[in-house]
Amino acid sequence: MVERGATMATEIAEQPRSLERLLREGREQFAAACRLIEQADPRFVLLAARGTSDHAALYAKYLIETRLGLPAGLVSASTLTVYGSEPRYDGVLWIALSQSGGSPDLVESTESARSAGATTIAMTNAAGSPLAQVADLHIDVMAGPERAVAATKSYTSELLASWLLINAWAGGDGIPAMALPEHAQAVVEQGAGLEVAPRYRFVERLVTTGRGFAYPTAREAALKLMETSYLAAHAFSSADLMHGPLAMIDEDRPVIAVVPFGAGGAAMQPVLDRLGERGADLLVEGDISRAPNAAAHIPLPDDVAEDLAPVLQIIPLQQLAYAMAIARGYDPDAPRGLRKVTETL
Repeated sequence: MVERGATMATEIAEQPRSLERLLREGREQFAAACRLIEQADPRFVLLAARGTSDHAALYAKYLIETRLGLPAGLVSASTLTVYGSEPRYDGVLWIALSQSGGSPDLVESTESARSAGATTIAMTNAAGSPLAQVADLHIDVMAGPERAVAATKSYTSELLASWLLINAWAGGDGIPAMALPEHAQAVVEQGAGLEVAPRYRFVERLVTTGRGFAYPTAREAALKLMETSYLAAHAFSSADLMHGPLAMIDEDRPVIAVVPFGAGGAAMQPVLDRLGERGADLLVEGDISRAPNAAAHIPLPDDVAEDLAPVLQIIPLQQLAYAMAIARGYDPDAPRGLRKVTETL
């Protein structure tokens, strides 16, 4: 008999190899994408995605704005697919991210964007998918077959593919990413997310928070906890948490703070101080020096650039979601009511 969660656990553990595959076999496609982008000379970037891929798109937005100085935005696909708007997309680079490449609204909105003048790139884990076929160019994230319903390895491969694309676009050589598979293997083997899971077995509500490049990690962690353990997890940027939502924090609503080593972590200091003052049950992932009195800690390598760190940050939180589901008697391989392809019309 197959153990509950065996598929999700296997795919979490496969991530170092998936990252290595993309680095080893996928580099030429980013050069091809750069040639297309250079010809288009976009003035603005729009990113289209759903679910987990939406968090990868948010990460790409941070990369584009900080590394390239171009404005970037997240698409409201319904303006095209529901309301039938006809925007002018000349000078726009449209990047659609999807693990399956099968979401009808992403396919339809990408087709519409291309017809409206946008240069379109699809980034998927399925080279033969409808989304890959309708875009000007396809980037394969090469995560390998993903069998778990809760996406894990395709997410980290999307993050790395986004970094490699934007690094190449900015004229980089990609070298900073080469050590990621080794770091990811160490994080998987450390199993820090598994170790802290018993602390949250009976939690029904929690908050995740991060700033800058860590904010997409906070959002993805909340989604994983919701879809595997059915708890109410709310993700906020630390800047937003400082406003109204801070009032709901108490000892019965733990906070998971993704605190990067770098500018994003420094920017989180005010909210970490306030959480300490409120006596919050705080789990810090990353730079524990920002909150030395936190109730729990998930360590991460401190020598990985902040813009690459999200590839590693999510792994222990995937482990946490998996272990919490098992401890609560659920099967994370079969979340209630979920399917692999989200058909949002």
